[in-house]
Amino acid sequence: GSLQEMDHVAVMKPITKWADACYDTKRIPDYIEMGIRHAVSGNPGPAFLEIPMDVMMGEAEWDDVRMPDIRTTPRMRVPAPSDVDAALAILSKAERPVMMVGTSAKWSNAASAVQGFIEQTHIPTFVNGMGRGMVKPGTPELLNRVRKEAMSQCDVFVCAGVLLDFRLGYGKTIPANAKIIQLDIEDTLIGTNRSPSAAVVGNLAATFDAMHDALAGGAPDFSAWRDRLAAREAELEAAFAKELNSDEVPIDPLRLCREIRDFVADRDLIIIGDGGDIVAQASKVLPVPAENCWMDPGPLGTLGVGMPFALAAQLACPDKRVLIIYGDGAFGLNGFEYDTAVRFNLPIVGIVGNDGAWGQMVRPQAATYGAERVIATKLNYTRYDQIVAAMGGHGEHCERPEEIRPALERAFASGKPALINVNMRQDVITGMKGSTYV
Repeated sequence: GSLQEMDHVAVMKPITKWADACYDTKRIPDYIEMGIRHAVSGNPGPAFLEIPMDVMMGEAEWDDVRMPDIRTTPRMRVPAPSDVDAALAILSKAERPVMMVGTSAKWSNAASAVQGFIEQTHIPTFVNGMGRGMVKPGTPELLNRVRKEAMSQCDVFVCAGVLLDFRLGYGKTIPANAKIIQLDIEDTLIGTNRSPSAAVVGNLAATFDAMHDALAGGAPDFSAWRDRLAAREAELEAAFAKELNSDEVPIDPLRLCREIRDFVADRDLIIIGDGGDIVAQASKVLPVPAENCWMDPGPLGTLGVGMPFALAAQLACPDKRVLIIYGDGAFGLNGFEYDTAVRFNLPIVGIVGNDGAWGQMVRPQAATYGAERVIATKLNYTRYDQIVAAMGGHGEHCERPEEIRPALERAFASGKPALINVNMRQDVITGMKGSTYV
């Protein structure tokens, strides 16, 4: 019957890599080291350590305490040369290969190695998760909107640090007769939902460097296939020109995304997406300038991460500016953490795409039951900017497209935590149905 008494370890085990409790005061450092080691090794993830209050407040003889050497970076695992050769043997025979770069590439600090391999082979490439920013904006091989078509036509799919989970139809979006080359940092990640024709396990920077070196004498050239996809990408981009340049009021979501894109183009920002539809749309429009410059709710869709992520990012990178792209529903979850930003004087800027609804929820409800029967998905056009201003931050409100850029300029110039509230159209998802940021 103690306060907050429960089996915390049992609760946390299913959602962590490691969960344990320390019941001996002198062993607290050992357990902390174990938790960090599990968190950063292999495929990184959360670890949980419970230290009961009596253990935390207990005493121990200093000579009985072992202070471990805590490593916060994992040891690099080098790929097996035979595995690299097997993967390249398949790739060298490909005619229409496609590569997707994901989160494991970020954990491997593989941006430079990935870029070098792409430039060497000209393989059409897509990114997802924390793989965004691993390929330089403007790289001809970096594609976005044509992903579904490219994957449906590929004969080899290079899966670089990406799980074949729901985001890729559990592997079903890849043709049954296509060969899969899977590159990842841990054996347990190989073969999820579909078996690869070749697999290379190791740090992805080391893997891409090894493949690059092995192809130094003559790399395959997929530029013709890349050009075909790039032409189709341009067609799809042009199809959204009307919405991107729309002057309609309330504001079209894609016009908002275009204004953000134009503003961030020459700025070194960390961009955090916290929302559903608006973040999915932004991910199709905004370039990510470099690695570690994009964060979002991830495959679990844990909305509310915007300001918590932003606080950590701003403190970790005080020389950078942080921009949060919010949906109005997501802002309602942790928006009051703006108070924390004000108290710590962190000049984080947020922009809310406010359509007065939980967009990703209301659309399927309306399609299934009719617009008159939607439930628990409608919101007000709340003035979230006034909430932030009342906390001591800077607030801006936009109802017309031409007001967005000046509002962004003023928000960033204010030097305060700032929020821009943008009223958007509620009745349209601007042709972006099915879009996803994951």
